[in-house]
Amino acid sequence: MSAVPELVTLHVWRIPRTAVPRALARMATHPTRLRRLPGVRFAKLLGTGTGTGFGPGDADPTRWAALMVWDSPAAAAGFDASPVGRSWARLASAAVRVELRPLTSRGEWSGRRPFGEPSGGPVTGPVLALTRARLRARRAVTFWRAIPPVAAALHEAPGLLARFGVGEAPLGWQGTVSLWRDPTDLVTFAYRHPEHRAAITRTPSEGWYAEELFARFAVGDVVGDRTVLGWAAAGDPETARGHA
Repeated sequence: MSAVPELVTLHVWRIPRTAVPRALARMATHPTRLRRLPGVRFAKLLGTGTGTGFGPGDADPTRWAALMVWDSPAAAAGFDASPVGRSWARLASAAVRVELRPLTSRGEWSGRRPFGEPSGGPVTGPVLALTRARLRARRAVTFWRAIPPVAAALHEAPGLLARFGVGEAPLGWQGTVSLWRDPTDLVTFAYRHPEHRAAITRTPSEGWYAEELFARFAVGDVVGDRTVLGWAAAGDPETARGHA
């Protein structure tokens, strides 16, 4: 059984359009460098999407992300001073870091279980849901056609704080990040909303995924500019400011 990490961090950067070629160059060289940082168990450098359709045309080239699984908070604290962290900071016009504690996780990512096998437990306050899948090429078009109703329903879901798409490549590597006010709001959408329930029901019969992972996390600190996440409460100065 894989040990459950004490800390997972999600780093998200907003960059100017003039910096997109440099971001693409980093996507080619930085994934290996991320995995080699001291204290890193698992790391993925990710492109993002707006979260409205999760298809090929949904990409947002001005926002990039890294998901990091750490041996300890002390190891995580060194990321900003690392060559990779400094490189993205120089490129970014705004950035945010979300600190996460795994609650549940099932499935695999690149043949691994990066968050171990957490046993859940009571949670109060915000939670983050992460989905990630590698699509079967012959099923991709069917998948993209099925997603718009789910994406529209997610946008209107009570308790949603932020949501966007993530992916390791423009095509075939789909994922979503959504942040919720509390676990009840997330569960209500995931299991009671008709569009989302219909998509869950279709998944086994359609065979969309060659590999899939679903994980939930308790949200700890959110450090930086929350508007980079598309925070729904961005108009509220107290919530948009983030923590110093």
